[in-house]
Amino acid sequence: MEPEPKPVLLRPDPFGRYGKFGGKYVPETLMHAVTELESAFHSLAGDQDFQKELDGILKDYVGRESPLYFAERLTGHYRRPNGEGPHVYLKREDLNHTGAHKINNAVAQALLAKRLGINALLQKLGLVRAVHSGTATLKDATSEAIWDWVTNVESTHYILGSVAGPHPYPMMVRDFHAVIGKETRTQALEKWNGKPDILVACVGGGSNAMGLFHEFVEDDDVRLIGVEAAGFGLDSGKHAATLTKGEVGVLHGAMSYLLQDDDGQIVEPHSISAGLDYPGVGPEHSFLKDLGRAEYYSITDEEALEAFKRLSRLEGIIPALETSHALAYLEKLCPTLPNGTKVVLNCSGRGDKDVMTATKYLQV
Repeated sequence: MEPEPKPVLLRPDPFGRYGKFGGKYVPETLMHAVTELESAFHSLAGDQDFQKELDGILKDYVGRESPLYFAERLTGHYRRPNGEGPHVYLKREDLNHTGAHKINNAVAQALLAKRLGINALLQKLGLVRAVHSGTATLKDATSEAIWDWVTNVESTHYILGSVAGPHPYPMMVRDFHAVIGKETRTQALEKWNGKPDILVACVGGGSNAMGLFHEFVEDDDVRLIGVEAAGFGLDSGKHAATLTKGEVGVLHGAMSYLLQDDDGQIVEPHSISAGLDYPGVGPEHSFLKDLGRAEYYSITDEEALEAFKRLSRLEGIIPALETSHALAYLEKLCPTLPNGTKVVLNCSGRGDKDVMTATKYLQV
């Protein structure tokens, strides 16, 4: 018998779905806007002038390409008594202007909105308002931005920062962050003439992880590992481990795994990291989980804080608390790996924004 053909993993179907996940669950008032946005995105994807302008901004303003850094002392931390162990590399998105991966997508969508003639951006400096509802973290900020967008849809573009929301946002945000994985492939070839064996990234909504994973999704010999926030523990009810403990539902315009109760109401998540404190996850992550292509695990607040200290002390790099969750998973992963395994971890943001939070919990 001939083997069954592999599913096409790289693009959603015409309805914006990855398998059963994704879609466009939006009010009728927004349907025209998301359809127009999708058309514009596809038309500009092959536009050389648009890409040239974007590449220039990413180089001269953002500071790309970001280094692929061999974390020698962190690698030494995982070296076994016989001298063997994996090699750990950090993709240094924390060195981007503004200190995180988010700017890759922000400047690209702003440029896209400019081409669309949109004269207001919901998340442009000077137009952003503080969010005080709920937990005042990612879920509530997204909800308030969408409500504002519904009200001002004719003149406003919503720059959604994660691979969540209605189609085309998960695809578009992923593609604008895919530069992370593309650079990683080139840099790995330069450094050891091969590919990474394992990619590791934290997952809240999932943008930094998809940015790293996308280039390698169809490379079956590369493991993809996403790390969620287990908060106070998976059995505590105070966590944000959506892919580990969630059920399928609809939030913010897309079907994905969600944290919800028996009545389908959203359960408030918890994480020490505001960026991971989200009750949903991008639909493509949900698809990769069900397909078995990517692995997802969870890390508690306490484990993340230990990793925050570890990288700061060993490498002189203060990681964001989001990234600290991925770093903490190395404690479980690295002892299981063959000698010389190349592990690339996406250092998705820097931790100076989190020092006061960490200090409060660590009492140092």
